[in-house]
Amino acid sequence: MLLAEMNWPQVAALPKDTPVVFPVAALEQHGHHLPVFTDSMLMGEIARRAELALGERALFAPLQWLGNSHHHLDFPGTLSAEPRAYLDLLAGLLENFLAHGFTRLLLLNGHGGNDVPGRQTVFEVRQRHRDRRDLLLLFATYWNLAPDAVSAHPDLRQRQMGHACEWETSMILRLAPHLVHDPAKVEPVAFGDAFEPAARGWTMPDRSTPGHVGDPRAASAEKGEALFQTFTTATIRMIERMIAWDGRSWE
Repeated sequence: MLLAEMNWPQVAALPKDTPVVFPVAALEQHGHHLPVFTDSMLMGEIARRAELALGERALFAPLQWLGNSHHHLDFPGTLSAEPRAYLDLLAGLLENFLAHGFTRLLLLNGHGGNDVPGRQTVFEVRQRHRDRRDLLLLFATYWNLAPDAVSAHPDLRQRQMGHACEWETSMILRLAPHLVHDPAKVEPVAFGDAFEPAARGWTMPDRSTPGHVGDPRAASAEKGEALFQTFTTATIRMIERMIAWDGRSWE
């Protein structure tokens, strides 16, 4: 179900244990070869496919395209919410539907920079409602839902999601090939280890002058479709777990 196409009595009539999904992404630079709306386009497509598959079993809010992208602000075209403002925005989305009586809410993310504020959001909102045992508040980044995504296509070279990389470039080639500019000419940028397992504060120029991370040269629309299918299936499985939750247990 699409929230944007419903009237308020239809929303009010839904069972309050219906999962409500809030897709969130970003508008930020994606190197020289991909559009700034890449994350939102990809998240929007995965949410679209999942909604079609789930039908009346889940409610999908419109995509929230503004994200936390301060680490990309050295590159023109990037739009970013202040980190605390963004956290409050996400919390407000959850609080709105808690006020409407819904109990199973998912922030479904398509941008790595949203990970920290997204996790903090579900933590903070849960503490505000700590007397409630019937709430399921989740944040999930779509590629983390499919840890075996590298097996989606036998010719995938990258082992993990990067930025404007083989994976993202392949999916945009599948979705909007006219927006992809000569990925075969783009030099790869290594992932590096970023002082792991420590968490390093960084801006994109710290790790990549052109603005991408990974190797988009082997991207293809065929790989993109395989990745879309894999990520959509993983998303559906998570939402089905929400549907099956008994309303109180840890899992």
